[in-house]
Amino acid sequence: MAGRRLTKWFVAVPMAALALATVYPLLFTANVAMKTRREYVLDRFSLSGALRWENIASAWTSVGMSRYFLNSAIVVTCSVALLLLFGSMAGFALARLRFRGSSVLFLGCLAALFIPFQVIMIPLTRVMADAGLVDTYPGLVLAYVAQFLPFTVFLMTSYYSTVPAEIVDAARIDGNTLYGVYWRIMLPLGRPALLSVGVLNALFCWNDVLISLLMMPSAENRTLMVGVTSLRGQYSDDIPVFASGVLIAAVPVLVVYLFLQRQIADGVTAGATKG
Repeated sequence: MAGRRLTKWFVAVPMAALALATVYPLLFTANVAMKTRREYVLDRFSLSGALRWENIASAWTSVGMSRYFLNSAIVVTCSVALLLLFGSMAGFALARLRFRGSSVLFLGCLAALFIPFQVIMIPLTRVMADAGLVDTYPGLVLAYVAQFLPFTVFLMTSYYSTVPAEIVDAARIDGNTLYGVYWRIMLPLGRPALLSVGVLNALFCWNDVLISLLMMPSAENRTLMVGVTSLRGQYSDDIPVFASGVLIAAVPVLVVYLFLQRQIADGVTAGATKG
């Protein structure tokens, strides 16, 4: 009994420390966002004396944050939709269709996961510029799809590999085409994985700075994460307003996670076992 309690403590203490390390930056940012500049300079770690929502209002209006928010929403929505469509189709094909070169394609997706974006960012930017896609929504969407599609294909292939082959065979015997099997059978069965992959890709795209900065260089086309950086300049440094901007950018991510945390966990573990 004592050994079991000791084991629980060995698990609980590191998990509590990890949870605190995760939550503390958010709480610190929210506390700084409620301070005046003077309060922050005097003691940045003290609790705010009052809830000062004017910092959030200033961050929202001073640099056109509403425009940046809209840009991010449009780009993330389109990117995630294309990633789920192409990733689920490719995952179904690689997991259930046996054709020449399928193993090579899957290994290619695995290899692409190990290539950092910094290696391809200059060729990608030149290709996009030659195609006239720099500073456009389609250009940034295509860049996100190219960057995160291997990850999506890998997870969807792993999940669809756990679906019994008899289900696909029965659907083909019933007269379904390959498209019918994908649309009527595999896509509904893949909802847990699709939800998990969709949320992860949405977080990747929403939090991205480098790709967005390369594909959307003009000020009016910035995404939210890039726009937040404009709250700090070379000659201006209002940290509470900057913290308010960071808080605005973090709120959508927190809302998505709070409402979908159970589905995310189910989707991550859905393809872990066969049957």
